[in-house]
Amino acid sequence: MAKKSAQVKIYHGYGHAHNLVVYGHVFKFRAKAEQRFKTGFFANLMHVFKLFVLKPYPFVEVNLAFRGQNISTKTAYDGFFKLEWEAQENVEAGWHTVEVVAYDDNRKEIAHSIGSIYVPHITQYAFISDIDDTVMVSHSKTIVKRLRELLLRNPRTRKTFQSTRYHYELLARAHTELEQPNPFFYVSSSEWNLYDYLVETFRFNGFPEGTFLLNQLKRWKDLLKTGKTGHEGKLFRIMRIIDAFPKQKFVFLGDNSQKDPEIYAKIAEKYGKNIVAVYIRNVRKSKLFQTREILNKLEENNISTCIFEHSEEAIEHSKKIGLID
Repeated sequence: MAKKSAQVKIYHGYGHAHNLVVYGHVFKFRAKAEQRFKTGFFANLMHVFKLFVLKPYPFVEVNLAFRGQNISTKTAYDGFFKLEWEAQENVEAGWHTVEVVAYDDNRKEIAHSIGSIYVPHITQYAFISDIDDTVMVSHSKTIVKRLRELLLRNPRTRKTFQSTRYHYELLARAHTELEQPNPFFYVSSSEWNLYDYLVETFRFNGFPEGTFLLNQLKRWKDLLKTGKTGHEGKLFRIMRIIDAFPKQKFVFLGDNSQKDPEIYAKIAEKYGKNIVAVYIRNVRKSKLFQTREILNKLEENNISTCIFEHSEEAIEHSKKIGLID
């Protein structure tokens, strides 16, 4: 089942000339998990299980090559690496290729891979969206239902909320040219194990292309705990995005199944001037009053808010405040 040779996995990076960031992992081995989009339970179960069959490569050197520059770091104990640098020349908007090579202690190449980094056009807005129960029906608050969604459905049969894609399409085109869409960042407590799974779901359903920022890897023995940790990490990941684009106006989209309202409120305390609006899908009606209290405080700080059950309500709100035409 496991592919024994080492691998470098690069996730879509982001930034601008003065702050470029690329994330990835180095694995000693990782199970070969080719998705064939079958509808059978055992086929999907086996595919998801394989995504968690891996062995990270800790404390190895990784080197990134980008337009004549070389940036190096070492992987963490879980094989994770973050490469951050300032470009020596102007980097035009669009997708750019990067190469990352991993070396052992004797400076012998272990593995290499090619990845992509996205530099957004200079636009007025950027959007940060949660994934589970904001875009995809995930039942995050109930572990049995959550696992049923993950294990019974492949990326192309996962349900997304009605009209959410349309809302996100309108946001991507808001106050900008068609060929210069507003950037989207998809931030989740789901693990990096599910990166390819989530990218496929979003592409298949026609959501705006974006950068995914996920949570720490889990091994197969922790599969039942998927998506249940990492809320603090989610907060810091969002803060890093805002730090990378200090002149951008941000809109947050989330839900109240877990901690999105609290996380967004904490971020607003520090970056209130950067935040235009907060959208919260009401999937946990027992938390409606608590969610409204949090959003009311944001409104007092001139941040527009909307709590909604159906994306049509969010679209109407976006039109009302002039966020979309």
